[in-house]
Amino acid sequence: MRKDLSCLIVTPMAAMLLADLGADVIRIDRLQPGDLGIKKPKQFDILARGRQSVAIDLKHPHGMTCVLDMLRAADGLIEGFRPGVMERLGLGPEDCFAVNPRLVYGRVTGWGQTGPLASAAGHDLNYIALTGVLHAIGRAGQPPTPPLNLVGGFGGGGLYLAFGLVCALLECQSSGRGQV
Repeated sequence: MRKDLSCLIVTPMAAMLLADLGADVIRIDRLQPGDLGIKKPKQFDILARGRQSVAIDLKHPHGMTCVLDMLRAADGLIEGFRPGVMERLGLGPEDCFAVNPRLVYGRVTGWGQTGPLASAAGHDLNYIALTGVLHAIGRAGQPPTPPLNLVGGFGGGGLYLAFGLVCALLECQSSGRGQV
């Protein structure tokens, strides 16, 4: 069973791929005022397909305890928050490994965990522009044509996150140790 603390595009895409391939994935949504805690995926939210969801207030001590209890029996966790957010919530890798040393902790950020852009928001268009890929898209002599979120978000983020999780899960079968 995988736990999915999804954000935008990349983490839901990776979770959807794993669910499509047969993994039992539970999406953890933010608890909104008036929620009862149980949510069903929205009818037209394609990236939510194949998994159930539960709403939990991660800023409440009971919410953090609930997630840690869920992680005791989980194989993996996916998160896509900015660097330091999960640690501040008490759900960073060390916190999670304390309850489940075999856990595979999949995390993805726009610009990595450290470095000059680590705390900046990242989006597909930013990634492909900075790498120069955007320049190659469009008609000659005209400004680039911004593509859908297929190159950086889905291809560069979601696919590699899902692949990295599967590789780490395979390695964990022989070593018995989780990893980030």
